[in-house]
Amino acid sequence: MPDFRLPDLGEGLTEGEIVTWLVSVGDRVAIDQPVVEVETAKAVVEVPCPYEGVVSARFGEPGEQLAVGSVLLTVGEPEQSGSGNVLIGYGTSETPRRRRRPRESYVQHASVLRSEHPSSTLGTPDATVNAEGERTGAGESAATVNPPATSPAVISPLVRQLARDNGLALDRITGTGPGGVIRRADVERELAARVTPDPAPAAGRRIPLRGLRGAVAAKLATSRREIPEATVWVDVDATDFLAARAAMPTVSLLALLARFTVLGLKKFPELNSRVEGDEVVVLDQVHLGFAAQTDRGLVVPVVRDAQSLTTAELASAIAAHTASAREGKLTPAAMTGGTFTVNNYGVFGVDGSAAIINHPEAAILGLGRIIDRPWAVDGQLAVRKVAQLTLAFDHRVCDGGTAGGFLRFVADCVESPITALADL
Repeated sequence: MPDFRLPDLGEGLTEGEIVTWLVSVGDRVAIDQPVVEVETAKAVVEVPCPYEGVVSARFGEPGEQLAVGSVLLTVGEPEQSGSGNVLIGYGTSETPRRRRRPRESYVQHASVLRSEHPSSTLGTPDATVNAEGERTGAGESAATVNPPATSPAVISPLVRQLARDNGLALDRITGTGPGGVIRRADVERELAARVTPDPAPAAGRRIPLRGLRGAVAAKLATSRREIPEATVWVDVDATDFLAARAAMPTVSLLALLARFTVLGLKKFPELNSRVEGDEVVVLDQVHLGFAAQTDRGLVVPVVRDAQSLTTAELASAIAAHTASAREGKLTPAAMTGGTFTVNNYGVFGVDGSAAIINHPEAAILGLGRIIDRPWAVDGQLAVRKVAQLTLAFDHRVCDGGTAGGFLRFVADCVESPITALADL
């Protein structure tokens, strides 16, 4: 009993999916009778059997993928030697076909295939396919197989598909096959002619990532890679915040924000922490970092033990560190060891920012620009000085409730700064 195996599909295809069986176990098949529909990456095609006899076994169900060389059918006696090599969709002898009445699913798929390849003679007996993906009839010249002169001379549906997928008009391609048949090589030649060389790269200058810039880049990359951060924000009425700043000429807005941050960390110490291995280490001291813009770029000086400083002392320390940074006199020790960072990015004219946490810290608080906006005050609409506070935090050290509680506390301090400072 000969086994009929899934034949070489050509075009580099190594497997096909069974769409519809055209015969059942017990059916008698003739040489070159289509027995199964197979879908490849190129098309849906019918596969003819090279043997005559009774189907004694069938392998694979619709929807199943089979590799080339897998057994499709076993055909019982009467046994014949068959017709040799079988290529998809083509007969291999002059023996007339005896075909079963197609099932409904087969008719549907065949209709789809013909609509996709209108000039294809797929399924025509007495044909074979050469290495170029072209089909010629046994004992016939290429001229007898070619389409009429009114349409491009393309035999292989795979060549037609290649041209269509790449937007090539077949009537503009010169065929080099027998009788002017368009071969796969002709389509590939046209595709190669369309390829243009890559444009020269744009000129520019290179800035090495080393020194301060390199250190900052490495830290930011580590933060993005290791910290699962989340961001929360709130709009605040900063009218009284500006008034408090005006009443204390030696205290900057950043220093006031830093003071409120320290107060918030006393109430929500989880945000003054870091992750070490599989532990969250909640720190006792607040070493407060703050962003300072310099000619060399953005640096983050650190005010140590900020929790023990008064508002005036904290403001003085921030001013001194900022001056040293801009003069290039800040030591490396003064830029390391921070446990929390604050940033007044409103000085850059932006309303908000989802800042990157300064690794290995657990959070960063930012203040956007303060601008006039309509605001409800005691049930009445008024124009107030409004800003946005944003907190990015490491979700491993706390949940949104803790982060939101901290942010709301700082926001309340900004909206009622005199009350917050009076409680110290």
